Amino acid sequence: MKGYMYILLCNDGSYYTGSTNDLERRMEEHFSGQGSNHTKKHPPVKLLYYEEFQRIDEAFYREKQVQGWSRKKKEALINGQCDKLPELAKCYAQRDVASTSSATKVKVVEPVETTDDHSSATKDASSATNEAVPEPVEGTATELDKGTTVVSTSSTTTSGA
Repeated sequence: MKGYMYILLCNDGSYYTGSTNDLERRMEEHFSGQGSNHTKKHPPVKLLYYEEFQRIDEAFYREKQVQGWSRKKKEALINGQCDKLPELAKCYAQRDVASTSSATKVKVVEPVETTDDHSSATKDASSATNEAVPEPVEGTATELDKGTTVVSTSSTTTSGA
């Protein structure tokens, strides 16, 4: 069964990282207030990023991995700056730099501006809902709840193992 790890931008500027076996259904739950406790208290504004896996347990493992990351490291992932991930790791010398994910598909829905501190995001969340998602260069787009566009591309990441 396929699985997805995803990152949402919430109205207070926080990021919510989750995993599911049905991304579209889970987005409907989050945006309707039926999702997690965090997204009930801090409603999501936008789906920023997700990765698709062959198995749900891989997505769950990846969710737990990304949840432990700093805000700057999550922003580097969202923005497709994978080369910055090792330098943003807390224990750089103890990590395997080559392996970051076993995802079969990686989707950057919308890049974010990086922040200089751990405070809320630099954009006003209310204005973020009105921003258009950039046109995809290749691939197809699928509409999700609240007008979020998910761009499907052929890019993949592989494990360095």
